[in-house]
Amino acid sequence: MRLAAFLIAMTLSASSTYQSEIDQWRRQREAALKADEGWLTVAGLFWLKEGSNTLGTGGGNDIVLPAGPATFGALELHQGHVRITQGAPARELKPDSDDVLKVDRLSLFAIKRGERLGIRLKDPDSEYRRKFHGLEYFPTNESYRVTARFVAEPKKIPILNVLGQTEDSECPGYAVFHLAGQEFRLYPILEEPGAKELFYIFKDQTSGKETYGAGRFFYSDMPRDGKVILDFNKAYNPPCSFTPYATCPLPPPENRLPVRVEAGEKKYDH
Repeated sequence: MRLAAFLIAMTLSASSTYQSEIDQWRRQREAALKADEGWLTVAGLFWLKEGSNTLGTGGGNDIVLPAGPATFGALELHQGHVRITQGAPARELKPDSDDVLKVDRLSLFAIKRGERLGIRLKDPDSEYRRKFHGLEYFPTNESYRVTARFVAEPKKIPILNVLGQTEDSECPGYAVFHLAGQEFRLYPILEEPGAKELFYIFKDQTSGKETYGAGRFFYSDMPRDGKVILDFNKAYNPPCSFTPYATCPLPPPENRLPVRVEAGEKKYDH
């Protein structure tokens, strides 16, 4: 009897520890969204034309800003390079980097998607941030934290984004796992060279119903001893569910699961 009571106590303790881990992950997730540099502040996306692109709050500008002077200056796009040529010290804005142009309370960053270069605008007073009303989740369920067998099979897989562009991404292999008595596979990608985590983009039978229609994301640690832990309780909505100015990747056909994954973040209702 003592052994049985001890085992029950240990099981309850492990479950409580896991719930605490998920609760902390959810708090951090929401805090990151609401942060000054979080996705809720993304309030504009402007594709640049070759040559001069004027910016300011005046309606005649190529890039109309929600704050700052009527005419701030210009950004010059020339042969794939974006330079600040007026309104601030001349310098280059490197795409998809930490380079930033500050205009009043706004932050402007250069991004490159395929052959297109644009300016992403972040506004700490964005309506998406002001109207944010919190996230909803399925109840935590440890059965959705699964140990998968990882098969190393490096290759490139095409990933489509919401702009209709397709780019090849590095895929180091696939994870084989079981849910609801069935075997499935997921193919993660590496977000950048030397990535320390695997990134999964997937859809399931809750997509477009309880969860975001375009799919959800989650990460795992790198494989160890041929295994990887997939925690669907940490599945979350892509930035596109919160702002129309994100350029989210979409799940590849291999990652469209014919099963309901009732775990993780539910869809965000605006």
